[in-house]
Amino acid sequence: MIFALAVTAIVVLALLWEVLRPAIGRRIDILRANRARRADGEGLPGYDPGRERRAEQRARELLKSCVNDEEWEMYRDLGFIRVWGGESGDAEAVLSRDLRGAPYAYLVYPHRPIVAYLPQTGRLLNEYCVEFPDETRPYGSSRLPDSDDVLAKWMALKGDERRLISEANMHLPGRQIDPKMLQRDIWRLGRWERERLERAARRHAVGPAD
Repeated sequence: MIFALAVTAIVVLALLWEVLRPAIGRRIDILRANRARRADGEGLPGYDPGRERRAEQRARELLKSCVNDEEWEMYRDLGFIRVWGGESGDAEAVLSRDLRGAPYAYLVYPHRPIVAYLPQTGRLLNEYCVEFPDETRPYGSSRLPDSDDVLAKWMALKGDERRLISEANMHLPGRQIDPKMLQRDIWRLGRWERERLERAARRHAVGPAD
């Protein structure tokens, strides 16, 4: 008798599970979707899905107004900016002292370490990890828009290179950025500069239109 009741209970539970399983599955999917929206900031009062795009557009306009034409075109075409070392006017810049005056430069990417290298040889020197969080964000990530992050690094290198490099977390190349990608970007930069000079030479040869 007890065995028969147990079997009956198991059958009833199995039937209930088959009936309820679709509803439970839908409920789990809804909970997961709600959790994902909360993580992205959706569903919060005042959330604007286009805010990120507009913020980046404004950041690009600000970056363009601050850097020179070559640097802006470099960022627009390649996705990074090269900043020459020693431009802050600090005679005791860390790398300048270590390299005994050899020209060096930095590759500045959005939300990636600043990479120091030797333009003459392409030799990678160091990665410098720095962060410029956006403390004004009412919701979502505290990351600056990409172009604002590049501008913050550019201004820090131009204004006080020695301080930025001294306070950054320094690592050997390859810690966060693939050295092969960096070498490829250095090659892309060299080709980009040659093509830019060729276009300028052609314009000069043609002269102004009458």
